[in-house]
Amino acid sequence: MMSIFSYHLTRLPLFSALKTLAFPPKAATTPGLIHADTMHIMVLGSPILSPSRFLLRQIAVFAQWENEEALNHFLAKDVMGKKLAKGWHIRLQFARQWGTLSNYQIPREGTPIALENEAVVAITLARMKYFQIPRFIRWGRPTEKLVRDHPATTLALASFSFPTTISTFSIWPSVQTMTDMVMGHSKVEQPQRHKKAMQEQSRKDFHLEFSTLRFKPIAEYGTWHGQQRFVPKPNPK
Repeated sequence: MMSIFSYHLTRLPLFSALKTLAFPPKAATTPGLIHADTMHIMVLGSPILSPSRFLLRQIAVFAQWENEEALNHFLAKDVMGKKLAKGWHIRLQFARQWGTLSNYQIPREGTPIALENEAVVAITLARMKYFQIPRFIRWGRPTEKLVRDHPATTLALASFSFPTTISTFSIWPSVQTMTDMVMGHSKVEQPQRHKKAMQEQSRKDFHLEFSTLRFKPIAEYGTWHGQQRFVPKPNPK
C-alpha cells in the first residue's frame, strides 16, 4: 500500500503554537507517522525584518503517513491531531521529486498527473546552510513575490522552523501553469524571477539538502481564513 502525505494549516494561541514547535509530532510516539515537519507560517514576499512576515500563531505541518487510517487516527485521537483537525488540511499522493530529503520515505514511482487539466500541489523543503541564508533571501524574495502574486495559484505560503528549515506550499490548476512559472514563461511582470533563482542555486548551493515535491491532491478538509475548496476542479478535455 502506498503511503499518504498531508499538509495542515491551523491557527493556535501563541503559547500553544510555540509549544507545538518545541514538541512536534514524532514518528517514535505517533502511530503510523513516517515523518513530519512542523513550522510557523510566513507571508510570501513580505520584508524579511518585518514582524508581519512571521505568523507565529499560525502553524503548518507537512507529514507522511503509512496509510490514511493512521492519519485519521491521529486527527481523531492525538492531542495535536485534534488541534490540526480544527483547521484545514489536504491529503496528497506523491507524483514526483527533485533533490533529496532525509527522514521521509519518498516512493520510487509516483502517481501520474495530466499536464493541462489536473490540479497539482508543489512543496519545497530546504535545510539551509547558515552562511548562505542572506544570499538565499536576496534571490528568494523575488521568487516568493512571483508565486504569491501569480494569477494561477489558489493558495501559496511559506513556512519556517528554527534554525534552518524553510518550506513553500502552493496549489496550481495544472502542471502546465506551474511549470510555466518555474521556467519563466508566465504572462506576468518579470516572469524570469524563479528561473534566475534556480540558476543562482546551481551556481552555488544555498542548502544542506533541498527537495521539490509534486503531489496529486486527493481531498481537502476544513477551512483556512474562512475559505474552503482551494483545489481547482479538473478542466474537461
